[in-house]
Amino acid sequence: MTRNTTPATGDKPKTNVEGLSSAEVEERVAAGKTNANTDVKTKSVRRILAEHTFTLFNGVNVGMAVLVAITGQWRNLLFMGVVICNLVIGVFQEIRAKRMVDRLSILTEKRVRVMRYGQMVELLPSELVLDDCILLAHGEQVPADSVVLRGQVHMDESLLTGESRPVPKGPGDTLLSGSFIDSGDLLARVTKVGQDGYAARINAEAKYVKPVRSQILDSLRAIIRLGTYALFPLGIGLFLRTLFMDGATLDDAILSAVAAVVGMIPQGLVLLTSSILAIATTRLASRKVLVQQTYCVETLARVDTLCLDKTGTITTGRMEVSHVKPASGHTVGEVDRALAEVVRASEGDANDTAQALLAHAHKAGVERGGAPLRVVPFNSRRKCSGCVTAGGQAIVLGAARFVLDEKGVAQAADLAAGFDPCERVLVVCEVAGFDGEGAPLGEAALLGVVGIQDELRATAPQTIRYFIEQGVDLRVISGDDPATVSAIAARAGVPHAEQAVDATTLKTEADLAAAARRYHVFGRVTPEQKRALVRALRADGHVVAMTGDGVNDVLALREADCSISVASGSAAARNVSEIVLADNDFSHMPEVVAEGRRSINNLQRSASLFLVKTVYTALLALVCIFFPPYPFIPIQMSLISSAIIGIPSFVLALEPNHDRVSGGFLGHVLARSLPASAGITVALVVALAAERIMPMDFAETSTVCMLLVAIVGIRLIWRISQPLTPLRTALLITVAAIVAVGCTVFGAFFMVAPLTLSMCVLVIVTGALSCVLFDTLFNRSIALANSGGGIARLADRLEETHVAHRRNAKHQGV
Repeated sequence: MTRNTTPATGDKPKTNVEGLSSAEVEERVAAGKTNANTDVKTKSVRRILAEHTFTLFNGVNVGMAVLVAITGQWRNLLFMGVVICNLVIGVFQEIRAKRMVDRLSILTEKRVRVMRYGQMVELLPSELVLDDCILLAHGEQVPADSVVLRGQVHMDESLLTGESRPVPKGPGDTLLSGSFIDSGDLLARVTKVGQDGYAARINAEAKYVKPVRSQILDSLRAIIRLGTYALFPLGIGLFLRTLFMDGATLDDAILSAVAAVVGMIPQGLVLLTSSILAIATTRLASRKVLVQQTYCVETLARVDTLCLDKTGTITTGRMEVSHVKPASGHTVGEVDRALAEVVRASEGDANDTAQALLAHAHKAGVERGGAPLRVVPFNSRRKCSGCVTAGGQAIVLGAARFVLDEKGVAQAADLAAGFDPCERVLVVCEVAGFDGEGAPLGEAALLGVVGIQDELRATAPQTIRYFIEQGVDLRVISGDDPATVSAIAARAGVPHAEQAVDATTLKTEADLAAAARRYHVFGRVTPEQKRALVRALRADGHVVAMTGDGVNDVLALREADCSISVASGSAAARNVSEIVLADNDFSHMPEVVAEGRRSINNLQRSASLFLVKTVYTALLALVCIFFPPYPFIPIQMSLISSAIIGIPSFVLALEPNHDRVSGGFLGHVLARSLPASAGITVALVVALAAERIMPMDFAETSTVCMLLVAIVGIRLIWRISQPLTPLRTALLITVAAIVAVGCTVFGAFFMVAPLTLSMCVLVIVTGALSCVLFDTLFNRSIALANSGGGIARLADRLEETHVAHRRNAKHQGV
């Protein structure tokens, strides 16, 4: 019975290659030594529902709905439609994204061949236990940290370390979970399971809940929070004044207070934001781009620094033959035929390098010869492989210093002198034959050299060029050799690619921070250093996006403002990324950025309509506490909100707009909304004052106020719609028509009073003066905002202070 003599960790491990017995498996399962819970899990449906349902926004609106229900005036509950729609859209989008990611994860879970009870069985990775003996061959992934018992292989650890070169492994060597067998096959014993494995440990470090980084979301939360603080005293004050000092009924007092409170909460803005981002994610999904966190569309639109992982983004992860150069006295055709003979002899176990050589032979049109007389598989110790052709020619392919003498090595170096630094150089030689163990016999005669390099994505240069034109700074971060990464980055067109640094020389966080400012290419970077580099860039005020596909990228993906992965990458990378490129095509990134810019630029323009209502409603409620009555009821607010705010905002928000997003969200919005709020508030105060002079009842006063709000609101739509287009002109006409029809044909439903001559005069004169005031304030506000001053600058500073406070609190563990 064969046993492995390599020392192992843990309790007296079972090393019998016949595998564990049933009793030993049951013992380990009972002790919890199984390979379960090794991956990052997506949110549960219950958690998604809870996060979208139990919010301050929903709580305030439900409370208002209960009060309206007490009055029995059910038509005044129309505002709850906005709440329900917002909830449904948010939950639907997140559950859809979760299911798509879960399906991607399930598709990658393959069964593992395991020796148990003296026979081979196939199990899921989660069913493995400590000390299981597993059989792995070319292309298979290591399911748990293991030690090799027998076999010689080359491992692809790029998903773990970022290093794309195959790593040779033999008996006694450690295999890391998440790596792949590049060539060969082996028998290994599982040494670590579950959360003790290498990949699982990195996953565990990334399992903290990543906060959503969104100026829009922060602004919405701040507005809702501020509105909540203000609405209770204002709502209660208005309710008490209406009930006890104006002699109104309980139902009338409740409806007045609810109308004021609902007006102060920008319900439509919340729904508009959810809807616009949902439309954006749906459009991107049609392009095979999965958006897992809708607000990251905004973040990506603001990105000014993009960190690229080399493998999977700039390169395809495959190899390609870049040069074939014959030695003196030989031709390219001879070298191509010799290469084809060697790689076709071991075609059944072709790794990435062999696959590249096979593709080159096919492209070169080299016809297949007869069956080889002998096949010499690749040997990791001798760093070469070979064959004896049907015609008796012995050919060897491998690394020059392992195959040739000093003179031959120098000759090969001269031939490869013009090759790119990132190319791996192999030599093709003719030898006398092979001994019993496959070692070449006699002096090797050099036939030629071949250069192999990472295959550059065909669309990579075009995508890189797009980001350069958009003013996005690029950083390439990889676990590969700095010279190799630098050369590949240069091929892709990354600016300053020659400024490369070996991350092993960066010993402190200060070194990393300084390097992040100076260099654009980083090699030999550990997962922890990738995270530190992203942190350093964000600390300098950059909005950072990170692309990655491996476990080694997980920590940095978590730290970035926006993280992007590919479907073919590790499940851990997919699950922690906000965006997943389902077809593994990095060229979709410009489309994602363009969609984000369209959504956010238009949303900033439309949001000003919503905040107009929030501000003037709060001011009006304050005025009406001292000078009642409050002139609106909820159903009237619903008409104004739909006509002046809801419809225009959705139309404007769906227009094409690919301008770069700049400045703060709240600053942009307030610069346009506050002038309109001031104009409407002054108009309403004039109308309330006129009620005390003119013979108008509550219904007539309410109608005048509605029309004044509509006039200034339409004027605001006209200003933010410049320059006018046929669509925008039609929008203005439609809005005016809706207000007119609502106040006439459906006047009874919205409780609108018929217009009298005095009411018409009041509306025309006050509306004209209010529009003049609005135009004056609007021009001044926009001019100050464009020059970096005014309310926009103040809002931007408040946002910057809030973001800085959150970052400091996070880093301090608060």
